[in-house]
Amino acid sequence: MFRHKGKNRTFAHDLRLATLLSFVAGLVNITGVLALKTLTTNVTGHFAFFAEEIMKHNYATAITFLVFTVFFLLGSFLSSFLQEFISIKNPDLSHIYPITLEMIILIAVGAFGTSTGLFTLEGKLTAFFMLFAMGIQNSLVTNISRSTVRTTHLTGLFTDLGIELSQLFFYKKPEEIKKLKSSIFLRFSIITFFFIGCFSGGIIYQFLEIKTLFIATFFLLIAQWYDYMRLKFHLIKRKTFK
Repeated sequence: MFRHKGKNRTFAHDLRLATLLSFVAGLVNITGVLALKTLTTNVTGHFAFFAEEIMKHNYATAITFLVFTVFFLLGSFLSSFLQEFISIKNPDLSHIYPITLEMIILIAVGAFGTSTGLFTLEGKLTAFFMLFAMGIQNSLVTNISRSTVRTTHLTGLFTDLGIELSQLFFYKKPEEIKKLKSSIFLRFSIITFFFIGCFSGGIIYQFLEIKTLFIATFFLLIAQWYDYMRLKFHLIKRKTFK
């Protein structure tokens, strides 16, 4: 799911990556909305809020929304930097540090974050680090899948899905139709699991509040464990049949 890159990567790898991490993004997204009344998995809306607050001359609030976008950018930068740096010596482990860092941040926010609203110091810090974690995840997924998979926001997905659905009426060659249907299925899967993450996260939030992020961390841990076990299995298999 994480280790395979380039020509070694298959549709099945992308599908596992997409479903699991879009589910995690859905959990984080609804947690941010319910706890802070703001989006914490993407930055599109924050630019609109930034412009609105500038027009109202609420400059302190405007800066807060601008810093939201900066934290997402920093998360994306750090994730990509770690992947590139680690892949120089050990490409198979280049995903470990970014996803572990994301887990640490989500655990910390779940333990020390607030559900009392956005415009307090605690609320702002909670949103900053949730956006930072989602920047890490989005960069990680985008790099691994070569931009095939994105899990933290749906705008581009719905655009691509609309384009590909329209192409079904024009593509006639069997290989083109097969490739197109695979891509459509992948996008539907991401959207579906993002929704499932949001829906189930909303239910869990009634009991755990901000600690719902622990559940998101648990699924990231499962993803890491699964990938590690598959690596161990293939190494043992390779040694056995040498």
